[in-house]
Amino acid sequence: MTVKIAFASNDRRLVNQHFGAAEAFAIYEMSETDSRLVEVAEFIETAMDGHEGKLAAKIELLNGCAAVYCNAVGASAIQQLLAKGIQPMRVDECSAIDDLLGCLQKNMRSEPPAWLAKHLKKQASVDRFADEEEWQE
Repeated sequence: MTVKIAFASNDRRLVNQHFGAAEAFAIYEMSETDSRLVEVAEFIETAMDGHEGKLAAKIELLNGCAAVYCNAVGASAIQQLLAKGIQPMRVDECSAIDDLLGCLQKNMRSEPPAWLAKHLKKQASVDRFADEEEWQE
């Protein structure tokens, strides 16, 4: 089973961005034993500064992700992320993405945090439904 995790990062190595002002997101797909970069989304500077829809666009981009790691996130963004089933995770500036992925993989194998366990359970039920035979009319 895989899960997508986003990181607010302008260098694809470190979490070094505030969610609302993020210049880029690195999105990884990971399993208990493997992880790979699947997408990098970059935002132009004019779209970040004073643009009313910047949060909505970023949240829509993260659709399907279980979590987003960033250095800070505002209350409005937290509410919108949670409403979409995306767990906002605040980490210290310059936390290494590889280290965070390694920790998540270890947690997936043993005791996943509640937000990850909930996402995995939801994903398992969707996968199980998709595997059933096609509907007959």
